Amino acid sequence: MKIWHQSFTVLGDLPDYVTALKTRIGEVVRPGTEVVLHGQIAGTYPSDYPGTDLAYGVLYWMHGLQWLAAAREAQAQGFDAMVLASIAGPMAREIRTIVDIPVVGYGEAAFNLAGLYGRRAGMLFFIKDRLDFWPEQIKSWGMESRFVGIEHAGVTFRDVLNAHVNPDQHDSIVERIVAQGEQLVRETGADVIVPGEMPMNLLLANAGINRIAGATVIDGIAASFKMAELLVDLKRTSGMTPSQHGYFHAKPESARLDQVFDFYGLADLGKKIPSA
Repeated sequence: MKIWHQSFTVLGDLPDYVTALKTRIGEVVRPGTEVVLHGQIAGTYPSDYPGTDLAYGVLYWMHGLQWLAAAREAQAQGFDAMVLASIAGPMAREIRTIVDIPVVGYGEAAFNLAGLYGRRAGMLFFIKDRLDFWPEQIKSWGMESRFVGIEHAGVTFRDVLNAHVNPDQHDSIVERIVAQGEQLVRETGADVIVPGEMPMNLLLANAGINRIAGATVIDGIAASFKMAELLVDLKRTSGMTPSQHGYFHAKPESARLDQVFDFYGLADLGKKIPSA
């Protein structure tokens, strides 16, 4: 099968991260699964750090339009599934109404899977400006009953990127994240920890951190891609696809969707999404 990976970063700005990501994905998918990495269009953000824009809800949703276009392009190019490699999984519910291929959001998959590993799930994150976003997002996934809280990871986006490429900084940055995870477990009683942003998830997975203070650490990369493989299998063997019942899942006519994309000048947006 062939899976379209979509990042909320401009991957062309982060070559070392891309290399590490490709290596890890290659380790978790099964033989015969091809994954093609895609990122935001060059120039989407004022720097290589998307967090400055993602701190604002309106900019987050506007940038999410690229994800709608990317999903349509993925289907048009014959991909079997799409992985939204951002913990927020922007527009995941809406994307599922415009394509027929399985769509897996990292955060949604991680928190659903967390229920199989423990009763109480907490999250580490490094974009401080999004603190208020997470309780509402997790509620929208129907996970609020097992969600016990979030803890800042004690590092920044730049720290995490440096840890990926600088062996001298790697261990100390991982240790800082683990220390914050231990605090999360002490203060909330979390049985399961979801590492927030994907670069941090990748860092912990590559460091072999799968447990902190006894709590299971979810490997979101593995969870997302194994879930995508599973959903493709289920579609093929059982015909299972997302619901089309009710307002939130209703599927608009493809021709009308084309008209609306064209009306807003977005008809060619999907073709601009770069691969890495």
